[in-house]
Amino acid sequence: MEADKKAGRYERIVEQVSELLIKSNNPVSAMATIIALLHHKMGFFWTGFYLLQDGKLQVGPYQGALACIDLKKDTGVCWAAINRQQTVIVPNVHDFPGHIACDSRSKSEIVVPVILHEGRITGVLDIDSDTLNAFDQTDAVWLEKLVNLIHH
Repeated sequence: MEADKKAGRYERIVEQVSELLIKSNNPVSAMATIIALLHHKMGFFWTGFYLLQDGKLQVGPYQGALACIDLKKDTGVCWAAINRQQTVIVPNVHDFPGHIACDSRSKSEIVVPVILHEGRITGVLDIDSDTLNAFDQTDAVWLEKLVNLIHH
């Protein structure tokens, strides 16, 4: 998808989520709403959140094929995003050391940390594609904007 078209689609999703979450103070409801819109309007292969719970990274709201429940600590793209405290884009998951293959059809991935106002990470937004090189800086910018709506 062209960058301008993709950015326009993301912009509409951000506007819609902002309107839907005005009266919400429940982060899980916010996550579920974001996932539903992203998954269906962007056509992603797998779209979901993993949440830190007692030092474990466990699946939260998601859409797509069955997910891994727990992700082994300090392994894979989700933990890389947490440990680096930044968005991680992986053009080819088979080239990422320690990639966790919950679904062998996944080929590329983007992971955005969910960071509270005080800088504490509570989890990640994890999106997989069944095509290589599916994500770029446009995705990163807009997905970070969406994640920032969760706790506002």
